[in-house]
Amino acid sequence: MFEHLREDLASVRERDPAARSTWEVLTCYAGVHALIFHRLAHAAWRRRLHWLGRFISYIGRFFTGIEIHPAAVIGRRVFIDHGTGVVIGETAVVGDDCTIYQGVTLGGTTLYRNTKRHPTLGRGVVVGAGAQILGGFEIGDGAKIGSNAVVLKPVPAGATAVGNPAHILASERAADSGQTAEAPGSFSAYGVTGDAADPLARALHGLLDHAADTDRRFQILVERLAAAGIELDPALRTKDGFDAGELSKMVD
Repeated sequence: MFEHLREDLASVRERDPAARSTWEVLTCYAGVHALIFHRLAHAAWRRRLHWLGRFISYIGRFFTGIEIHPAAVIGRRVFIDHGTGVVIGETAVVGDDCTIYQGVTLGGTTLYRNTKRHPTLGRGVVVGAGAQILGGFEIGDGAKIGSNAVVLKPVPAGATAVGNPAHILASERAADSGQTAEAPGSFSAYGVTGDAADPLARALHGLLDHAADTDRRFQILVERLAAAGIELDPALRTKDGFDAGELSKMVD
């Protein structure tokens, strides 16, 4: 347990620029305290002391504002930053080196007992503030979940999911690299990436650009036909007022 605690403290110092000392992290970080309570509760749960495990979990929630079911499996060097409002369900699994921000729910969508109701996070997953991951599926290694995303289906390793319901933004892994963890120094706070545009907005921008280009080509064709002396219907010579730039601003 003390070895895990040392790893937890070191991981916080590495990922939180506001952490000024190990003593400050140990005494003032609710996420560290929640993990201590959870390890005690999980140990009791594994020994079939279910009431004791739930009671320790309840005490941990009272002091930290973070609710972790004693049956949940939490890996090493997990960092729960700020933490208020985090809920991790009974069958959830959180892999090593994950980062979870405030208001996150790892929840279930079924009431059936003895089933995998809650998500599994791979190694190095970052879950942004307010994100909701609901269901018994997997989030791949190194994936990022944007703040306030609502994830209802699996996310591939190295990908980013944003929106409600969440859409896959991009896979940031090189196809031939075979790596699933982020490179050192590339930690992404709150699941924010350099290009975090909504994929639906990007698709609409692409359609608007295509429509504007088609309109431009059609206008050139009309002008050349008119210059060649070909009689055109008056409706073809009148612009329809399509303004791709204005529509693009509305999509943004």
